[in-house]
Amino acid sequence: MAVVNVESEIAGNVWKIQAKPGDAIEFEGEIMILESMKMEIPVLSPKAGIIKEIKVAEGEAIGEGQLVAVLDV
Repeated sequence: MAVVNVESEIAGNVWKIQAKPGDAIEFEGEIMILESMKMEIPVLSPKAGIIKEIKVAEGEAIGEGQLVAVLDV
């Protein structure tokens, strides 16, 4: 299996993690929701696969381009 890194497109706070390691996820499935400037922005899977790792925690402040999850595809 190939590994795909999922990065945040924006800076913000991790509001809610929707998927956990071992979960199957579809292409553009919601991995987590970020909160930035009072807006909720979903982080979507770039490919279908299995969540290998979640690299952030709920409530954590993250930066643009930060690694947030790893997928096996």
